[in-house]
Amino acid sequence: MQSKSLWEQLWDYDPNGLIVLDKNLRVQIVNPALCRMFGIEAEAIIGELAASFLDDVAEFREAWDRHMMIPSREHYYAQYGLYVRKVIFTIPDQEIIACIMVDLTHEQQQREELQRLKRETIAKVNEVVDNQMKVAQEIAGLLGETTAETKVSLLRLRQIVEQDIV
Repeated sequence: MQSKSLWEQLWDYDPNGLIVLDKNLRVQIVNPALCRMFGIEAEAIIGELAASFLDDVAEFREAWDRHMMIPSREHYYAQYGLYVRKVIFTIPDQEIIACIMVDLTHEQQQREELQRLKRETIAKVNEVVDNQMKVAQEIAGLLGETTAETKVSLLRLRQIVEQDIV
């Protein structure tokens, strides 16, 4: 049995999803990380159009047509619940398009959880402030009532004292 070259081993162990398409956007090779990310078997997609499992292949077509690198862009594959950052580039003399996909799903979930916590915290702060305002208004109302009662009592007392003086 022939041992794998260093490049083949790196391909197999790279944690990033790696895919190579031909100029017609047919899958030529994929690495195990990409298969795990998309929950697919390599044998099932080799030779198939990339559009059969990727929802948008326009960037691959653009990279090929313009023979350019598409720099790092984030993309969400809803059917897989997968967030990735991908870099697409061509190798014209080999007539292939390559893509490196970095799985950002965990980081995105953490960002969404942080946003949820922020929204909940803001709602709780608003609730506490509203309750404090309500209590302050009740206290002010009670103070106003007792102040008015005190004023009435003091006016009566003054009248009584003035009557005794007169």
